[in-house]
Amino acid sequence: MTAALATPVDPLDALPPVASATVQSAADIDALLTAGAPVILKGLTEHWPALAAGRRSPAALGAYLRAMDRGAPVPVMEASPASGGRFGYAADLREFSFTKRQRPLGETLDRIERATTAPGGPYIAVQMLPLATQLPDFVRDNPMPLVPPGTEPRLWLGGAVKTQIHNDRDHNLACVIAGQRRFVLFPPEQVTNLYIGPIDNPPPLSLVDPEAPDLDRFPRFREALEAAQVAHLGPGDALLMPRYWWHHVTSRSPWNAMVNYWWGDVPRGLGHAQDAFLTAILAIKALPPGERQYWRAMFEAHVFDDGGEAVAHIPPALRGPLGDMRADQRAELKRQLRLTILKSS
Repeated sequence: MTAALATPVDPLDALPPVASATVQSAADIDALLTAGAPVILKGLTEHWPALAAGRRSPAALGAYLRAMDRGAPVPVMEASPASGGRFGYAADLREFSFTKRQRPLGETLDRIERATTAPGGPYIAVQMLPLATQLPDFVRDNPMPLVPPGTEPRLWLGGAVKTQIHNDRDHNLACVIAGQRRFVLFPPEQVTNLYIGPIDNPPPLSLVDPEAPDLDRFPRFREALEAAQVAHLGPGDALLMPRYWWHHVTSRSPWNAMVNYWWGDVPRGLGHAQDAFLTAILAIKALPPGERQYWRAMFEAHVFDDGGEAVAHIPPALRGPLGDMRADQRAELKRQLRLTILKSS
């Protein structure tokens, strides 16, 4: 007798699993975010009518969404059959491997259905559809009281697409309502090992295909995989990701749907970490080596040292911006910085 061939094992499926947790309140969510690691929340949306429709069939969920459609066009992304469903960079890193456009919801649902049933069709997905403005009845009927008030849900729906490694500047609660999704997650500090593309062409994506990594070209990706975790989500499951965690998302069913919530970012400008980072690139990166070393030491001592050893010798009342600032001190520092910007502009 000839032995049956074993089914190849996807090494990403064998990564350490993301832990699961149970939540009852928004305070539980806050505590998990403070802990700083992603968690799976099993059965979080069991009460949703959208989940019930998704479990019945793709057609049932499609009908559920069509009944709420108010006619506004929806954001549609499409990749060629040759892409294998991978949404990432094109060869020159200035363009992407998919197109973006606005089309009617009903037309798009029809095209997704045809593409998922006909071999060799394109990969089509609705991504980041703002439900509060375009399908407000969905928000009313499928509430999520565990996120901050005013947090707006977005719908992701389509075929077996793969979204390249990226991260979010906000906390993310991703709730699957149809199909199966796999998230491969990397801690924020793995940025150097993920070979992230240009930050001025958002969203910055990894150049590495984690499902078929070219380790000769991207050797540090081995280290990223050693720190990676995997989350397998089915209908009703949710993944809570603290901001900045890198993730690669694979929709593993022919037809998939997910609702996510982003929150936690602060207004742009003074006091915003991303703008401070870009300012540091502008002000420090081109300095002579000795001066860069000085500022590296200053950042380590006064920004990243949680113990406060660098100012322990100064009485707390005299530490100014190097200590724990009161609200009025923060406001005064912002005022001084605004004056500096005005004088230099």
